[in-house]
Amino acid sequence: MEGVAKALRLELLSLEVRSLDDFESAFARAKKERAQALITPPNPLIANQHRQVLDFVAKNRLPAMYPNSEFVEAGGLMSYAPNYTDLFRRAADYVDKILKGAKPADLPVEQPTKFDFIINLKAAKQIGLTIPPNVLARADKVIK
Repeated sequence: MEGVAKALRLELLSLEVRSLDDFESAFARAKKERAQALITPPNPLIANQHRQVLDFVAKNRLPAMYPNSEFVEAGGLMSYAPNYTDLFRRAADYVDKILKGAKPADLPVEQPTKFDFIINLKAAKQIGLTIPPNVLARADKVIK
């Protein structure tokens, strides 16, 4: 993210959250530094505390991008993430190959090829954000 932010001349503020106790200080720093948006990485701790994150961004009217659709279905603004159903199907193909005698070390490492872009219009309205029609047209799913 640092390289992309630099290329776009955006200031990236990294807020480390390693334990439950770190959320309040991360949120306080985001407010102090006047963060204008939030991107959460895939992280089990953040996923388990998604309600706390969603409440913070709603209260502070911040647009936010999440690592999976569960955040958006729970009230978050948007996500762009691998299609996990597709990943599970690919994993099943690998299991099948291994059960048929393939050596796991001989199987290639694959990157996700199918991604889903999901937008929650309720969340956009809640923070006073209008999503342009061309962005909505690109979404795989729009929650109204």
